[in-house]
This record gives sequence, structure tokens and C-alpha cells, in this order.
Amino acid sequence: MRVIYIHQYFRTPEQGGAVRSYHLAKGLVQAGIEVDMITAHNGPDYDQRWIEGIRVHYLPVGYDQKFGFLLRIWAFWRFVIKAKKLVKKLPRTDLMYITSTPLSTGMIGLWGKRKFAIPYIFEVRDLWPEAPVQVGVLKNPLLKRMLYRLEKKIYDQALSVVALSPGIASYIQKKSPDRSVALIPNFSDLNTFYPKEKDKKLAIQLGLSSGLTIAYTGALGLVNAVEELLDLAELAQNSGKNWNFLVMGEGSHKQKLEVISGKKSLKNVRFVPFGSKDNVNEILNLADFAWISFAHFPVLKTNSPNKFFDALASGKAILVNHKGWVYDLVKTHQLGISCLPGKLESTFSKLEELENHPSKIDQMGQNARMLAENLFSKEIAIARLIEVVQPKPKVTPGGEVGIRTA
Repeated sequence: MRVIYIHQYFRTPEQGGAVRSYHLAKGLVQAGIEVDMITAHNGPDYDQRWIEGIRVHYLPVGYDQKFGFLLRIWAFWRFVIKAKKLVKKLPRTDLMYITSTPLSTGMIGLWGKRKFAIPYIFEVRDLWPEAPVQVGVLKNPLLKRMLYRLEKKIYDQALSVVALSPGIASYIQKKSPDRSVALIPNFSDLNTFYPKEKDKKLAIQLGLSSGLTIAYTGALGLVNAVEELLDLAELAQNSGKNWNFLVMGEGSHKQKLEVISGKKSLKNVRFVPFGSKDNVNEILNLADFAWISFAHFPVLKTNSPNKFFDALASGKAILVNHKGWVYDLVKTHQLGISCLPGKLESTFSKLEELENHPSKIDQMGQNARMLAENLFSKEIAIARLIEVVQPKPKVTPGGEVGIRTA
């Protein structure tokens, strides 16, 4: 079987960031499926590399998180055009597996189905255009209507849809009731992320005290609400606590966060350069709590953040700032505590109490690792994907075998 896997932002563990597609594509290859990955890079020319058995095609489409709205749209459109041209040059494929965001990647699936009768599966990581509409980035009424129609058409025409959280799955089922939706959340890489002793040399290098350490490892963008972690850091500093706050990541709001930290004169906050997954693991293992945050918009409650699953695998207690799927998991499985809007001082008091009972923090971390192993391992996610890509034929009572078509 041959699959063309399309992900505009494909990354490897060495590059860091969201590596879901790397692991899923590698899993497909190990299952005997040929995989062509179509992605983009900031280089001037097309490039092709073999990575863990995946043939990766890098299209020259520049992109930066600091791009404004129009530049982003232009990058999305250029990727669609170049990807279509490449698909025509590649050997005939059995299936396209297309992941968003951006939503525009779904246009490649619509085109491939119409032009070549290639079925496609569409993976929904974030709800577009619902997310930019709620956040207020997308305001033009005509553009909103057009994108909502495109979204529905992409779901309706897909062979099936993969959702990364129960909230996303529920949304898609309402939008496209006849479409089959599979739930394959983000997952924990149990071999890369694991509990281990703190690196004392790194702790000294970063100037960490012996108090509680709370770490954020992820994107520093408009919707990540990392400024709320700085509010907690300010309260801790003003209360005389020798706690540490680590912020590791890149994004459009990094400079703004550094300015906020400077204005608050926060001596307990360290900004750490973004790095590989191994680097992230080192930072997480310095921490007692992993901070998981999003801005307070309903659509963001459906997110399935990589940083959460990395923290689970590392055996870290969780500190979450919003209600939603992640919050429910934290409460149900006793993974940590919350820091909800208006509850900053209450959260601070809970952290003070937990600081005096480190065994409780350790238990939360053990619960986190156990959840990662039992429900959210990479292997479980790959097995689910293979079931979606290569479903077993359905036999009707009359003995006829159902055949899937585009």
C-alpha cells in the first residue's frame, strides 16, 4: 500500500516541536506501508530526504510564526499549489492522509479525489476556522462563510476523519453527521520522555533555587496564555517564595513575555532557548510541575497539546489553567491541580501546601506516567491509525465484502 502523507509543518525529534506526523508516518512504514511525506521548509529549493524509511519531500514555502495574516494566507496557498504539482509527479497512491492546520491542506484532498479518484483521510488537530474566529483574528464575514463551507466540504468528501480530542470529534460529527470519525489523540513518546534525576549541573547553570520549579515547554503565541504563568511567578516572588519558573519555547509573543517579565522585575523566571525533544526532557526533569495553558476561548478547550503528553511521559504533575478535556483528565486521574481565572491566590495556597508534602507531588507524577503508558502511548496511537488506514473489510450477513471507494 502507498500513502501520501501531507503535513505542511512536518518536524523530526531533532528539530523539536510537534512530531506527531513523524511518529505516525514511521509507524506506517514499519507496518509495511510506503509513505511519501509532503511538507515545506524555508530553503530556496525543493529537497528530498529519507528519514526512518519515510520519503520526505520539502517544498520551498517559507513560513514564520511571526507572519501576519496575509503572509500566512499566501504561504498556505503556495503550499497547496506546489503540493498538487508534486502529487502529479509521484507514483499513483492508494490514499492521501492529510493533516491540518492549516485548513487549506484539505483542498489538496478535494482536488486529488476529483482529479484522480484518490480517497483521503483528513486529520483535524485544531478547529479551523472556528479557532481564529473565536480568537478574533478572522473577522471578515464573507471570508468566514467561505471557510466554514470549505471546512464542511472537506469533512463531507473525506473517506473518514481523524480527531485529536473528544471535543473535536463531537464538533465534526455535528458538522458532518454521515462521516466516520476516529479519535486518535496526541500521544506520549515513552522512550524520549521519562522520569529521571534532575540534572544538577543544568540546574546550577540556570541559576535555580532549591524551591518548587514550574516549567512551560511549548509555543509562545497569542493563544498560549503564558502571561498567566508570569502572574503566578510575580505572586510567588512577592510572597518571598524561592520558586523557579522556566519558559522554553518560541513564538510571536516571546518578546512580549520577556518585556512583561522585565517590567515585573521577575528574578524567578528563566527563558530557555527552544530545543530538541531531548532538550525538552531535560527541562521537564528539572520541574515539579508542568504548566499547560491556553487563552480562555471555548474552542481552545478542545485542544490536544503535545506539551501535555510530553509532561505525562516525563512523570510530571500538571498545572492547567483552563477547563476542558485536559482539565478533565487531570481531575479524573489525579494528575495535578488547576489555576483557573480568578483563582490565582487559591492555586498559590495549594502549591504552598504541596511544597510541604512532596510525596503528594510525586504521586501525581506517578499517576501521569501511568496514564501515558496505559492510554496515551505512541504505540497505541499508531495501532489506531493503521486500523483507520487499513480497515478490515466488513462482511455483510449475505457474505458480501464491503469495498471502500473514493
